[in-house]
Amino acid sequence: MTQHPATLGVILAGGRATRMGGIDKPLLTLGGCTLIARIVERLSPQCEGLIISANGDANRFRDLGLPIIQDDVPDYAGPLAGVLAALDWAAIHRPSIEWLVSVTGDAPFVPQDLVTRLHRVRDAEQAPLACAASSDRSHHAIGLWPVNLRHDLHQAVTVDHLRRVEDWTRRHRVARAVWPTTPFDPFFNINTPEDLVSAKAMVEQFADRL
Repeated sequence: MTQHPATLGVILAGGRATRMGGIDKPLLTLGGCTLIARIVERLSPQCEGLIISANGDANRFRDLGLPIIQDDVPDYAGPLAGVLAALDWAAIHRPSIEWLVSVTGDAPFVPQDLVTRLHRVRDAEQAPLACAASSDRSHHAIGLWPVNLRHDLHQAVTVDHLRRVEDWTRRHRVARAVWPTTPFDPFFNINTPEDLVSAKAMVEQFADRL
């Protein structure tokens, strides 16, 4: 049972994975399961539904049985465009929901209390936004977004041509929910083949905690 405002989850799976040779990172296999399936399993109980933000051929994620949305902004404008598309989708299809949480499709160990803690720190600091952090590193694309800021974000992406998440969030107050990095970083993300090797070692070492 969630103890926070109703929140829709979006998995940002629209990157081009240039450091992985163009391979779709969310479909990489880790411990017999794709990265995105792991994220769905961990995030689903925390949210009032999930959607996937993915450009290109949507059929590659059809087996998950979730709505798949694409950016309205052309030319792979980055995670901000994915968040914007998700906020617009929520406003139309889930108008009773006021909050969206985003998670990147290459972070298979996201905490099972992610949404609760993001809401808690946002509420405590009376901030409009919240993002996750591990130790002193902020994870700007793993965060909490109010649907009512979608018009502001649309202006930022389409008129001001902002592309980095932090370039927009710094225009607003953003609270940080911080997790420790020991015994492992819950926001470890897979960008390179070497990262995938490290993630597999983490699964073996911390099987009882993941």
